[in-house]
Amino acid sequence: MPFATGGYNDRLARAFIPFLQEELGQPFSVANRPGAGTMLGNTFFLQQPQDGYTVMCNSVAPYIPLTILLQDAPYSVRDFQMINLPSRDFTLAAAPADSDLESFEEAISRLRENPRSLSLGVQPNSADYLNLVLTMNAAGIDTSQLRLVTYDGGGPARNAAAGGHVDISFVGGEGFLPLLDRIKPLMVFSNNRVDAYPDTMSSGELAEAIGEEVESVEGSQRGWVVSTAFMNEHPDRYEILVDAVERASKNPECIATLEAQQLATTWYGPEQSQADFLANYESLERHIDLLREA
Repeated sequence: MPFATGGYNDRLARAFIPFLQEELGQPFSVANRPGAGTMLGNTFFLQQPQDGYTVMCNSVAPYIPLTILLQDAPYSVRDFQMINLPSRDFTLAAAPADSDLESFEEAISRLRENPRSLSLGVQPNSADYLNLVLTMNAAGIDTSQLRLVTYDGGGPARNAAAGGHVDISFVGGEGFLPLLDRIKPLMVFSNNRVDAYPDTMSSGELAEAIGEEVESVEGSQRGWVVSTAFMNEHPDRYEILVDAVERASKNPECIATLEAQQLATTWYGPEQSQADFLANYESLERHIDLLREA
């Protein structure tokens, strides 16, 4: 676990582990190894014997790509093999609940007239920052003139919107769910509307409204990871682990337990999860210059 205790990944791991233990007949313990944007934990993980007895739960995107692209990490994306990434977050633009903003289109109109008219909260070097910049560029807004307020993590950025410290925060939407009564969702950065915010416009709808394509990058992809070396050297053990994660993910009791904590269990499987992870890396790599400017 390349994060400290208490975050989404830590809660996901601790909630899921009892069901995975039941499938494998083996006990698990959680080793939290936070630091350097997950690079310390990722490196520690790859240094362990790759025999299947060490599994990582991680926000693989955007953290693994960003440590490679911005921090010269001593590994590559091809060193990691996804088993399942059940949590697929997306950037949400949200205002305080008592904001006079009625829509994201109104926010764009104000920013076109005066880029400093609204304060925008965001975590730099993140998919959220990238989505913010790509959207402003599409709308013809000078991003160098924006009044950005930066935060060290998603939690502080969400609290800034909920507490009225900024006019709009751009941050992962899943983490906003416990704060719904304190925010006004304005837009989800997705081609289509999402179930969690069914009445909130999508970036695809914004593109239609402003007449320009609005590219968006998927936010955090969280879940279960092994090393490519393990998959290649122990294919039989790898299949046992994949089957166990799939059965646990589809266990009705597991689904109910995780849903009660607003945690995801969706089964995408290794092939789809790996493809989505690599696609995220390619998106971040394509726009790395924007992230370096953050």
